[in-house]
Amino acid sequence: MDAIATLRRHGGVARVRTLTRLGVSAHTLRRERERGQISSICRGWVALHDADAMLVAAARRGVVLSCVTLAARRGLWVLEHSEPHVAARPHSGHAAATRGVVHWNLPIFPRDPELCEDSLENALVLMAGCQPHEAALATWESAVKKGLVSLDALSRAPLPPAARALVDEARPFADAGTETIFFTRLSWMNVRILPQIWLFGHRVDFLIGERLVVQIDGAHHVGAQRTKDIRHDALLKLHGYHVIRIGYDQLINHWPDVQGMIMDAVAQRLHLPD
Repeated sequence: MDAIATLRRHGGVARVRTLTRLGVSAHTLRRERERGQISSICRGWVALHDADAMLVAAARRGVVLSCVTLAARRGLWVLEHSEPHVAARPHSGHAAATRGVVHWNLPIFPRDPELCEDSLENALVLMAGCQPHEAALATWESAVKKGLVSLDALSRAPLPPAARALVDEARPFADAGTETIFFTRLSWMNVRILPQIWLFGHRVDFLIGERLVVQIDGAHHVGAQRTKDIRHDALLKLHGYHVIRIGYDQLINHWPDVQGMIMDAVAQRLHLPD
């Protein structure tokens, strides 16, 4: 059995017993160590020389990558975070020395002891208690929209209250977490807010009332995309719609200004037909 190929299929990091069970002999492992292709990173674990540094660190500390870190690695929308989040069973020996945030917990969903990454379900449950509600909801909705988790399956698990609330609230409609955050922050308003509405051949992020369109620009709104957006904005205005565009920084870091702008527009009845 090819030790290198087998290790690569496991992300470049694996337990020796896992490789042995899959047919990699002790002789093959010793030969690859002597060649410098693999190395022992801690007792019972080996890794390729170019293995993912985060997986190697997790194996050394006896933890698994989880919470917001795992969500980001799965390509889900997350708010920016600067330090790794890992999970460990209570009283795990080396985990206390881990850099970043350690979630000491007993997993709700079975955690494979031969992997250095948590299940996405466990990561989402941890996010519910770790991240601000709107940020966690945005990641949950991203996972649901991508079809990576099932809300039905999650709802049948013995979830803590914060995660239970997200199961009830999450919907697979938002194209980005910014849309989830915008909608959540304005849910108190006594006005209809519809996400992802088609108008004149293009989707708009939100339609407030009948005439107020809100578009949330991301980093991709440049070049040809920006030209296309401007053209559609003009078309909307020619048909009696009012368009407000906001950027990521405005939404995340200057929310009172954004909310004030929307409130002023509603107060001026711009969300209603003439």
